[in-house]
Amino acid sequence: MARYEEQRNFLKSDFKTFSAIETDKQKGIPQPPNVKAYDADAEIVDLPAVDGGVVKKENIYEIIKERRSVRHYAKNALTIDELSYLLWSTQAITGTNRSGITFRTVPCSGGTHSFETYLFILNVDGLKKGVYRYLADCHKLLYLSEVNDIDEQVDKMTLDQPFVPNFAKRASVIFSWSCIPYRSEWKYDITAHKKILIDIGAVMENLYLTSESIDAGTCALGIYDQDMVDELLHLDGDDEFTIFLAAVGKKVEKKERS
Repeated sequence: MARYEEQRNFLKSDFKTFSAIETDKQKGIPQPPNVKAYDADAEIVDLPAVDGGVVKKENIYEIIKERRSVRHYAKNALTIDELSYLLWSTQAITGTNRSGITFRTVPCSGGTHSFETYLFILNVDGLKKGVYRYLADCHKLLYLSEVNDIDEQVDKMTLDQPFVPNFAKRASVIFSWSCIPYRSEWKYDITAHKKILIDIGAVMENLYLTSESIDAGTCALGIYDQDMVDELLHLDGDDEFTIFLAAVGKKVEKKERS
């Protein structure tokens, strides 16, 4: 229908238009950093090294077959080793080439890595409740702030979806990825935004699969209060803003479901 035409065009390739544009990269403008700066005196939390010891399922066929969006969680906490593994699997830097482009555990258009990972910690052993940011360059957590009534704030920011209150009561953590568009715009200009959305899908799928591998569950959240989440994370909403959320928690045992 006509009212969808502009949005549908966004999904199509526009390489011909892009090929006529001189990007900031081609102009010789330095590449923006792909890890956001932070205060050296900030509270930093070391994460356990990831060695695969937390993995309970190793058969990728079984993991893919059994993967589902999980909306109900057990009361037991996620361990910090499990959280470390999930963070590693979704954004960790695993190498750097001679040009300084970083390689991560997820694919990304042109190595631009437009995302920062924020966490609303609700029930993780060894971590106090609050807001954290993952530091991909050193595999650590940056503690940002306490949130008063964090359970209630999670309910509000996800717009009172019928199943969401259970997240706040049982979920261990809410992942919140922000986007810094210029990291991709620097290289891809007007074509950056479609690539960003493709890239965040790869991040989410890694979270789904690795959650399943540790007998945890996740559920993507595309409905949220944009302004509220950005404000809780102290994002400006323009040069950096929330692009996707996901809840993670331990799966309810079958006997507990009945």
